[in-house]
This record gives sequence, C-alpha cells and structure tokens, in this order.
Amino acid sequence: MTDTKEIILSGMRPTGALHLGNYFGALKNWVKLQDKYKCYYFIADWHALMSDYDEPAAVKKYSEDMLCVFLSVGLDPSKCVIFRQSDVLKHLELFFIFSAITPLSWLERCPSYKEALQNIENKDIRNYAFLGYPALQAADIAIYLADKVPVGKDQLPHLELTREIIRRFNHLYSTDVMVEPEALLTQFQKLNGTDGRKMSKSYGNTIYITEKKDELTKKVKSMITDPERIHSTDIGHPEVCTVGGYHKIVSEDNLDEIISKCRNGKIGCVQCKNMLIEKLENIISPIREKYNYYKGNMAEVKKILDKGNTSARQTAGENLNKFKEAMKYD
Repeated sequence: MTDTKEIILSGMRPTGALHLGNYFGALKNWVKLQDKYKCYYFIADWHALMSDYDEPAAVKKYSEDMLCVFLSVGLDPSKCVIFRQSDVLKHLELFFIFSAITPLSWLERCPSYKEALQNIENKDIRNYAFLGYPALQAADIAIYLADKVPVGKDQLPHLELTREIIRRFNHLYSTDVMVEPEALLTQFQKLNGTDGRKMSKSYGNTIYITEKKDELTKKVKSMITDPERIHSTDIGHPEVCTVGGYHKIVSEDNLDEIISKCRNGKIGCVQCKNMLIEKLENIISPIREKYNYYKGNMAEVKKILDKGNTSARQTAGENLNKFKEAMKYD
C-alpha cells in the first residue's frame, strides 16, 4: 500500500455467524478492493452493542469468529488494515464531538433508524446509542479521512448523513481538514435465504460461509422451487425459483445451459439442486478449510488483530489531533 492510494473504510457488525449473503453482498467485493485502495476493514462491535447490549458475551464471540472469516475469505493483512472498533478508542472521542454538533432532527429522520423501529420487535432499541448510530458511523469514516465508502444505492441516504455531519464540522470550525467521503457504488450480489426471503439468522434460512457439507446439502435440498412444476419434464420458471436465483450468482460458467434446460423440462429440480450443492461446496470448501486453520491457531489471529489495531490507532490518533487543532481544542 502507498500513500497515493485512495482510502476506503467499511465495517461489519458481529451480531451472528456470517452467511453467504454477507459474502456475496460485501466480503467478496472487499477482497477485490484491497488490491486497488488503501482499505480499512473493521469489526463494528460497538455498533453491535447498540442493539445487542444484553448479549455482550455473544458480541465478543462473534467478533472473534468474524475475524477468522475475514482472513479465510481472502482479506490480506499485508494489503489492508483489519481492526476491531472497540480497540481504537479515538472513534468514541470523535463520536462525542459529532454528537455535540449533530442536530437531533438529523438522527430521527435517518432511514435505517425508522426501519429498525418498525421491524425489530424482540429488542428495545429506543436508546441513546442506537439513535446516535449515524454519528458513530460518521466518526468511523471521518477519523481515517476515507475518500470512498463502498455502498449500494439503497445506502446512499446513510452516507449522505455522514457527509452532512462532516460538512457541519468543517463549516463550524472554518476548516477543510475533514474529507467528505464519496460513494463507491457497487453492484452487490443479493442472495436470498433458502426460503426465498431475505437471508437472516432470525428467519432460520441462512447458509453460513463456513457451512459443513452435510448441512449445506440438507439446506439446499429443502429450498423452495417453482411451485407450478410438478414433474421433472414440466416447463420450469427459474425466475421464480430460489434455486434458480442461486445459480444466477454461482453458476456463471454454465448459467445459460441450466436456465435453458429448466425452461424446456430437460432437467429436474433434484438434479438442479445437486448441481447447486456442488457449486456452493466449491466456493465454501476452501474458505472452511482456512477458517478451521485460523480457529485452531488463535494466537496467530490475535497477532494479526494486534497489528491492525496498532496501525488503526496511529492513523486515528494523528487525524484526531488535526481535527482538534482545527477546533482550537488541542
């Protein structure tokens, strides 16, 4: 990595074991970005505690597991900085500064906050920390002077709120020390759960990134297929089939052939599922093997995390000092 590279920051909340939706939706892209940008990838455990405050031990457990998955999918600590949010206290210091300058109305109108209040029924998230989520998110991004943040179009309003907070800081203190991050629009590959709904641990429809083959086989065979197709020779409609949706993502090399055979009744659902099992196992198997290695060598994993934390602390500390100087509060 060189200083001429643009800076990217992205994180993931450790609220459960990572699944294929996380892989195709973010991690696969992160691996590609580390070769072109100076990337900071972090385990967002404070963000997780905002909603899972009653399960701190679980957040810690999933944080350690997440780190092993990060390394297993191909994030390379020689190409990117991998760290844990709670190990870099400067995030909280900048979060407090942003909390002081961010109008309450900005936080209350945040789309993700409104959506969470409507959809999360099993937890009480009407707390100060969860409302302040956008200010912490802005601090995460600003403290590394990130130039770009990889997002999908649906996340643009969230990033714009970060940009507004940073603009307010620069305006209040007559400075340009903070960078307004741009969106790095990414065509995320959306993978539904085994039942056709959004992949989520709360729905029990997930396929984990490190899934064992017997469990993978069981889950794929339980997938919902075309409801109008009774016999293997019936005409299929892959566009309404969960298995067909998976093939569109993992079977690029022979997708046209699979779709054609399905539409013309030349391949049955059982055979189609078996083909999918093979495709998914080819993706998961090498990740699972590396994951098992790292889980068995946590001392090595800890050294990698310590190195990433040290690098992140240094950069965050230097940048926070610049921000305080601009505030004349150093």
